[in-house]
Amino acid sequence: MKLLYDENISPRLVSLTREFYPGSVHVCDAGLGGTSDLRIWEYARDHDLMIVSKDDDFRQRSLVEGAPPKVVWLQVGNAATNTICELLLQRRSQLQEFYADSESSVLILRLDLRPA
Repeated sequence: MKLLYDENISPRLVSLTREFYPGSVHVCDAGLGGTSDLRIWEYARDHDLMIVSKDDDFRQRSLVEGAPPKVVWLQVGNAATNTICELLLQRRSQLQEFYADSESSVLILRLDLRPA
């Protein structure tokens, strides 16, 4: 299970999550910085990557076109990179189930803001 991190997410996540999501890449590292969502979509589909983004455009495209690729839509506001990393690591089993589910095309991940 490999992830393609969108431009609105720090490229540092590639190295921070490498152990748990090997083969993941940031759009800038894939030569897709500043390109259209359609080009990113096609790249993810062609390389068996799940798109991770805060951008609702990918969620909407997924609802219309379906998977592949699958979309992990982060509803995290302006959360720090380390917070997003923790979320992706804590929800790894949920992402694995989503990846394996042939019927699902979008997974929404939110921060749990309940007090500990």
